[in-house]
Amino acid sequence: MARLRVKICCIMSVAEARLAVTAGASALGLVGPMPSGPGVIDDALIAEIAATVPPPVATFLLTSEIRADAIIDHVRRCGTNTVQLVDRVEEGAHLVMRRALPQVKIVQVLHVADPDVVDEARTLAGVVDAFLLDSGNPNLMVKELGGTGRVHDWDLSRRIVEAVDRPVFLAGGLRADNVAEAVARVRPFGLDLCSSVRSQGRLDGDKLAAFFSAVNHATA
Repeated sequence: MARLRVKICCIMSVAEARLAVTAGASALGLVGPMPSGPGVIDDALIAEIAATVPPPVATFLLTSEIRADAIIDHVRRCGTNTVQLVDRVEEGAHLVMRRALPQVKIVQVLHVADPDVVDEARTLAGVVDAFLLDSGNPNLMVKELGGTGRVHDWDLSRRIVEAVDRPVFLAGGLRADNVAEAVARVRPFGLDLCSSVRSQGRLDGDKLAAFFSAVNHATA
């Protein structure tokens, strides 16, 4: 099996970024303003952290903006090489972003709540670089756009992986003790996690090591 990419999200400092990269992370998630959820830091700190991350590690800006111009401005302020769109964006926004930011990878989050998400993935596959499958609920009065720590329907996630010719990251409640099952059932390109490798809100080196050990065992 190909090496799984692991994205450690909710990075909150340069020190956390270094810890995650040293543990084996292929990507780091840096969270901009959100209506709810953990890990939010200001744009200046995102830019500072992103500037320290060595290639080829990807830096993901998590943005809740939905208008193309606002997303483009957010990425330019933060200087990341990837943008993670945690909500549905306005029609045509992906193509506008592509023209304005040709060097930036576009990752669209799909919240896996019902079978309609498979058709949504097929519709968007031509305008994004990758998908990230999460367990939020953008239809609530206060939107949940990630960081819930909840597992969703992995069988539905597997259908998305099979339906699109794009890399798919799996998020939502992944831990050292369930990652082998997640990988076997979904066959994702990569994994994304936040809360399960933290203690008292801080990135925990021992939990990181345990998770990467479980990933290596699952893919051996």
